[in-house]
Amino acid sequence: MSLHLPSRRVVRTATALTSPQTKLNLLTPIIQRRTGFSLRPWKVDEAMKSRAKPTNPLTEEYLRKKPKPPAGGPKRGSLSSSSIFEDEEIVGPTSQGPEGKKLEPRNPHTMAAALDPEPQARKRWERKMVIRDIHKRGRLTKTQQLKREERVMLLKSHDFKTSVKKLVPLAKQIAGKTVEEAIVQMRFSKKKVAKDVKEHLEHARNEAITRRGMGLGLGVKGTFRQKQILTKDGERVQVEDPTTLYVDEAWCGKGLYGKTPDHRARGQVYLMKNRTTCTYQISQLGN
Repeated sequence: MSLHLPSRRVVRTATALTSPQTKLNLLTPIIQRRTGFSLRPWKVDEAMKSRAKPTNPLTEEYLRKKPKPPAGGPKRGSLSSSSIFEDEEIVGPTSQGPEGKKLEPRNPHTMAAALDPEPQARKRWERKMVIRDIHKRGRLTKTQQLKREERVMLLKSHDFKTSVKKLVPLAKQIAGKTVEEAIVQMRFSKKKVAKDVKEHLEHARNEAITRRGMGLGLGVKGTFRQKQILTKDGERVQVEDPTTLYVDEAWCGKGLYGKTPDHRARGQVYLMKNRTTCTYQISQLGN
């Protein structure tokens, strides 16, 4: 067995072994120990302490204007005068906390920190909206006018067992038509998925009537003047009732899909995707 050591290291080791005054540090294991002195924090120079921190005028102004919460943290307050649970405070001992202490009245300054954290930004936004209304001279856009006059309801169907490519033509076919006319179109369609679209249209009509009160037509037939409008597909429709339900938009998107093994020749197995598609419809009240 051969040992490769540098010559200088071998001479130094031999000298340490033969010298009687030197201690045998070579054979003593060195163990590093953690003491309180080694774990002491670093000393900070006095010059670093006296050095002033850089100031930001914007941060200082924000902190000065920001409402400060009261000392001691937020406390549980009592009910407001407009609360629906005001009768419980009169009937039962709800004006006291869980420890039997009487609750303090609401502090508006504490509530302002959460409800209105930036009052200056809110005032700037309100001023911007007022200037915009003055420039428009009170005129509303078409979208704003429809939102004021009509009620909108968005409905999503369950996943149909078909692809987007097959469902897009049916979505284009019913868009812009009244709900009754769209149901008739799906009833006589030769497409297999048209039956599911017809059931979804009937469900959307029932939901709009029961939940939002749309399409009832109460007290409008005598005052409304009939007019002719142009739909999205280019057809002209005579409107007799302004509360008629119609499909404003209809689109579809991909849904979840499963995988089915397709056994091929020579032991190969392919994976077939069982695609599904969901459709979205917006029914509006009025024309």
